[in-house]
Amino acid sequence: MQQPSYRALRFGVTRVDLRDGDNGVRYLRAGQALGEYAWRITDRLQLWAHTRSGQTFMARRTRLADGSLGDWEHLHYAQAWAGARSIAQALLERKLSAERPVLILSENDLEHAQLALGCLLAGVPFVPASPAYSVISQDFDKLRHVVKTVTPGLVFAADATRYGRALAAVASAGMEVVLTQGRLQGVPSTPFADLLATRATEAVDAAMAATGPDTITKFLFTSGSTKLPKAVINTQRMWCANQQQMAQSMPVLTEEPLVLVDWLPWNHTFGGNHNFGMVLYHGGTLYIDDGKPTPALMHETLRNLREIAPTVYFNVPTGFEAIAGAMQTDPVLRKNLLSRVKMFFYAGASLAQPIWDSLFATAEAEIGERIVMTTGLGMTESGPFAIFVTHPDVKAGDLGVPTPGLELKLVDSDGKTELRYRGPNITPGYWRAPAETAAHFDEEGFFCSGDAVKWIDETDVHQGLKFDGRIAEDFKLATGTFVSVGPLRAKVTAAGAPYIQDVVLTGINLKEVGAMVFPTQAVRALSGLPAGAAMADVLAAAPVLAHFQALLNTLAQSATGSANRIARLCLLAEPPSLDRGEVTDKGSINQRAVLSHRAGTVAALHEGRLHTTIQPTV
Repeated sequence: MQQPSYRALRFGVTRVDLRDGDNGVRYLRAGQALGEYAWRITDRLQLWAHTRSGQTFMARRTRLADGSLGDWEHLHYAQAWAGARSIAQALLERKLSAERPVLILSENDLEHAQLALGCLLAGVPFVPASPAYSVISQDFDKLRHVVKTVTPGLVFAADATRYGRALAAVASAGMEVVLTQGRLQGVPSTPFADLLATRATEAVDAAMAATGPDTITKFLFTSGSTKLPKAVINTQRMWCANQQQMAQSMPVLTEEPLVLVDWLPWNHTFGGNHNFGMVLYHGGTLYIDDGKPTPALMHETLRNLREIAPTVYFNVPTGFEAIAGAMQTDPVLRKNLLSRVKMFFYAGASLAQPIWDSLFATAEAEIGERIVMTTGLGMTESGPFAIFVTHPDVKAGDLGVPTPGLELKLVDSDGKTELRYRGPNITPGYWRAPAETAAHFDEEGFFCSGDAVKWIDETDVHQGLKFDGRIAEDFKLATGTFVSVGPLRAKVTAAGAPYIQDVVLTGINLKEVGAMVFPTQAVRALSGLPAGAAMADVLAAAPVLAHFQALLNTLAQSATGSANRIARLCLLAEPPSLDRGEVTDKGSINQRAVLSHRAGTVAALHEGRLHTTIQPTV
């Protein structure tokens, strides 16, 4: 069988060192050492401001009066440096600090970027909060928790109209409100333009010189599941070391000028540390994508990809699913997206095999070779980059090997292998939460991730690791039988492609395993109903129920026992809620949060009270 041809992509780490410790513990490191990295990420901004002054650092489409998006507005490196210095001066004059940081409520935009850079120069941490806490939430509980945790001295939002209710709910004495546009009734505010107009002095240079590897750059909040989100401390060392680690694991980042088209939110470590930091560290260009992998916004992402050709491209599985489908009928998208992209990268959830196949087939037909689809594993607490694949023939669930400078500790945990991290990219802990911090580090200083892993090939450790679920998601049935959630979820999702977005398994302390399925939009084609039909009606349609009945029967035939047999299944019309923490900003399902918020559905499913419950007939 002829081996597939891939567009050239060099992998930086292909060998690992493995050593055994006491009590079955094993330690895994990359076969190469971590190279030198910047003292602080602002050194890189200063470098590019002087050597690439006229190059675009970031660009975003202007928003027109009717709400539509116009042409690109560019922020060049020299402008970014000058603006950051002015903002830093304004922040220093306000005597902001780690005890009184800057809270950012709104989405990715040029003002958000400039404010973040100004914070970095001044040595004042910033806190990008999930916009959902402000514009979707009705009670603002999570936003209030963020404010209580970090006690901001300044809070920024893009506009008064969209963020007015949230600002009114949390603004208090001693907290300055800054807005790009608009004014709030009853709440004094400062125009963002005033910060930009501040004249920088030598105090900015002194403040930057006073920052170093241990300086806190930002607080990033975890998504939260059954508990409120935690504020992860991010330092200059974490960010810079992690960018150097990425460059060594992914040499493509340094081989040509970097261009990204990216929607991933900056309040999340994937968008805000990984991608924002990547562009800043390597002097690249980031086109801010106001699209998103949702039915309402995906058209904007496709529009941008028809116009801007990225050199590497990052997304979540739902985004790649939509792109794979669109490329089949859109020659302009195919030609532009595939013209110079060297690497695709997905994270956040499992990528179904039909999506891989479609992307590969389209690329082979258009350019005569495949684009390597890469992935790995990381988390907010690891900067996030930690593990990356080592070869182009990646399979679903593969993670790869540790990045240089990071040591992995593999520890047995009730028959699974937990992954723990130690290295310069690991957080020192959670802000103002010493008990939480202590609980997450073991006696050797390794961060306990809660992720379970297996060897891709036990006879060849250089291939690295694959994902084996979250230890905290696994549960026992009433019979004492242990259910390994990750592999079973992956099996159901793969078998149900392309009609299943994700699955949440049920049955904790019950007699059998159930499944709550979040369907994709593709399921509408099965129903035979008009395009605008409500999702609840689509899922209740006889052809849809028949399809999932057949799927459940097939799964039941391959089951070997109660732990991997789906005994009952229901389809969920309401998508996972970001506001309730059921899904993170990067698109991964939070199993615990879904089970908690939909406890009534779980009970009805297992008690036989759901009229659309599907059970195996074999």
